Amino acid sequence: MLDFVYYPVSGVLWVWHWVFSQVLGPKSGFAWALSVVALVCTIRALLYAPAVRQIRFMRKMQELQPQMKAIQAKYGKDRQRQALEMQKLQQEHGFNPLLGCLPMLLQIPVFIGLYHVLSSFNRTAGAFFSGGGSLTPEQNRNTSNYVFSPADVQSFLESRFFGVPLSSYILEPAASFDAFIRAGSAVEFQRWQIALVAVPLMIIASVATHMNSRASLSRQPADVAEQPQAAMMRVMSLWVFPLGVLIFGWASPIALLLYWVSNNAWTYGQQHLVFRKIDQEDEEKKLQAIQRRAANAPKPGVKPVRKKSQTQASSDSEDE
Repeated sequence: MLDFVYYPVSGVLWVWHWVFSQVLGPKSGFAWALSVVALVCTIRALLYAPAVRQIRFMRKMQELQPQMKAIQAKYGKDRQRQALEMQKLQQEHGFNPLLGCLPMLLQIPVFIGLYHVLSSFNRTAGAFFSGGGSLTPEQNRNTSNYVFSPADVQSFLESRFFGVPLSSYILEPAASFDAFIRAGSAVEFQRWQIALVAVPLMIIASVATHMNSRASLSRQPADVAEQPQAAMMRVMSLWVFPLGVLIFGWASPIALLLYWVSNNAWTYGQQHLVFRKIDQEDEEKKLQAIQRRAANAPKPGVKPVRKKSQTQASSDSEDE
């Protein structure tokens, strides 16, 4: 149903795995891990321009808060007129609320697509999503996964990242471990080994989510932050969402945790870069305004010359 998402995501992942496998080898777990990180960088680079527009949109909304409050106070009882005036205000300043949410909305299908593709490498998940019965390890190794060939699937299953597969997760059923192992061989990893890799990534992802939320919320004006809805969103962003990362991390593949950590690292860097650029632009505008006022102001010791009105000018000409 979402093949239009799964194929592009797996295609980008395949390209980057091919690049890194030329150096590290096709069965290297680090080649697959770097492919996931590179996938994040590719998607976020494509979404950089919309993300900048989103940040500028949020700043514009903050600047218009006094006017929006005035509209709400004036048309508090007339919801229809209030909505119409709000729409006019947005059109006058040239921004669309949908564009502000676009980067976040576009990342959701990518996240779902990566989860599906990674899970489909697993024998149990692959059989579930394809609607078929259970697959033996040998059958799984002879099955393609979107743009990945059976050889790529075998490469993924045999690769290890700090000793465990990238699509393994802490709460994974022990029976599904066989999907990663050669037919007839013993299990090469245990659940505690998965936890040793997954738990640090979960903690880093949770802390990064908290730090990104704090950096974003610190830009809110004091009057906006004190509003009840803003206070609720503050609690959700600072504490509930990071806690959710810790909870869902137990059932998230290690590769998906890598995606989450990489995505948060990009967001943190991008926020500081864009905010610094916008602050510089604001400072330049203030400096230009000061320079314009200084240029128009009379020099020290010089009496300011008042411009004559048209009536005075005509009166003086008549006297002459």
